Amino acid sequence: MPTFSICLLFTFNFIIFSNFCNTAYGIFCEETTEAITIKRVEKTSHLHFYFHDVISGKQPSVVKIAGPPNSTGYGFGATMIMDDALTEGPEISSKLVGRAQGMYAIAAQEELSLLMVMNFAFIEGTYNGSSISILGRNPVLNDIREMPIVGGGGVFRLARGYALADTIRLDYKTGDATVEYHVYVSHY
Repeated sequence: MPTFSICLLFTFNFIIFSNFCNTAYGIFCEETTEAITIKRVEKTSHLHFYFHDVISGKQPSVVKIAGPPNSTGYGFGATMIMDDALTEGPEISSKLVGRAQGMYAIAAQEELSLLMVMNFAFIEGTYNGSSISILGRNPVLNDIREMPIVGGGGVFRLARGYALADTIRLDYKTGDATVEYHVYVSHY
């Protein structure tokens, strides 16, 4: 007899729970059927600017935060945090249009190739307050490097595309570099 009581109690609880779920689901469905559809037109923008990676001096824009034990250099495993200027022209004194903020690490043992994890945060013009996120491989010694755009914010929400990087100046003593970027970004 106790088995029958347990089964009856289980069946009763299941019926009440099922009715609750159906009621809750019905309410949920009613709310979602009144969703508004917004039609968006995708466009592609071409951005051109210069990236200044400054390792030397009193106020570097790059700081080494990790690296292999017993190493003072920037070899395999070295990881840096950056807050680099993005400018309109190739000189660091030209108009500031944004910042490249993020990190990069030397991720190859046989060549100078970086893993780039960065945001281009814009502070000027139509793109003020918007950003583009990049995550990819940067084989530094290649003439032109391509890195994927994996997202963005503001005007660049739901962004995708690619960035082409070309080092136009590299000081081998200090490690300071100026990189020209052409960015092709699709967004709404």
